[in-house]
Amino acid sequence: MVIEEPAAVKAKPRVAILFGGRSSEHAVSCVTAAGVMGAIDTNKYEVIPIGIAKSGQWVLASGDTSQWSLSSTSLPEVAASGKTVTLAEVGGEHQLIVTAPNAVPEELGSVDVVFPLLHGPWGEDGTIQGLLELSDTRYVGAGVLASAVGMDKHFMKVVFESAGLKVGPYIAVTDRDWVTDPEAVRKRVDKLGFPVFVKPARAGSSMGISKVDSLEGLDAAVEEARRHDLKLVIEAGIVGREIECAVLQGRGTDAPRTSMPGEIAVAAGEHQFYDFAAKYVEDGAAALSCPADMPDEAIARVRELAAVAFDAVGAEGLSRVDFFYTPAGELIINEINTMPGFTPKSMYPQMWAASGLGYAELIDELIHLALTRKTGLR
Repeated sequence: MVIEEPAAVKAKPRVAILFGGRSSEHAVSCVTAAGVMGAIDTNKYEVIPIGIAKSGQWVLASGDTSQWSLSSTSLPEVAASGKTVTLAEVGGEHQLIVTAPNAVPEELGSVDVVFPLLHGPWGEDGTIQGLLELSDTRYVGAGVLASAVGMDKHFMKVVFESAGLKVGPYIAVTDRDWVTDPEAVRKRVDKLGFPVFVKPARAGSSMGISKVDSLEGLDAAVEEARRHDLKLVIEAGIVGREIECAVLQGRGTDAPRTSMPGEIAVAAGEHQFYDFAAKYVEDGAAALSCPADMPDEAIARVRELAAVAFDAVGAEGLSRVDFFYTPAGELIINEINTMPGFTPKSMYPQMWAASGLGYAELIDELIHLALTRKTGLR
């Protein structure tokens, strides 16, 4: 794919890679950033790594990708620093400023686009997008509302249903529901039938998710999910294959582009579902088949519905849309992820690679889309 240079920016745009963050997906964000920094074309872009510590402090981070690797024994983490990075407007340009107590502020220069590789709350949920909108800074990916809807599994389903997409049986459980009348929640779950999946409403990377086979295991699963979010979504188990589709925003007024659908196969006996370890830690725990072994008409339907879901939440840039494909041939949408895992081994870039768009090209295209998009309401 040939990428045209946007005329509005300098020959070598400066890209701030923003990663880490305050959520439980901090480590996953670091690994994602390592993947992008290792593949981005530094002859074309000047890269500035900005880490967000778990405290929320922004720091100038190392560009050494080995520092942000993930293993079964250690998780990468952005460390707090005596120097803080802020984004401010100076002389009509968006500047990165380094400040420290009793020191003269240091200007790192202007920023043309921010690539917010943040997962979970305080990053993928519209909060960082709102900050960038307030500073009139271009950024990769979905805007404030789309990010917020895509993060909340409850409201996501509401939007999907309004767009005519089929969702599986579920209930939403608030903090008040569980604290004031847990027995009523148990009765609602019992009506769904078992097994069920108990999920934090606003977490990702399978954090806090439990499969529950009976009422006896429900309370423990609820408490585990509540460690990540006091609002929960409890979904009835669906018999079906897990099918994913990668969506990429079209250029200009073009329709969203969709990859060939992929299917995840989790190693038998090792994991009850596609959990955190299978996604990021254990090599060989999960494999992707792309294109998925499905009839041509089913493949076409997955791609069509993925684009509908992308437009339904008002997504921009990129998204991964997940479905269940039942034995009867029905497609039930599970969720949309507006900032999916983006390491080279993650499903989103793998599906695009299988569809003819390589990892480095994909990064290039996402930056191009961000640079050519207007700031402000859209």
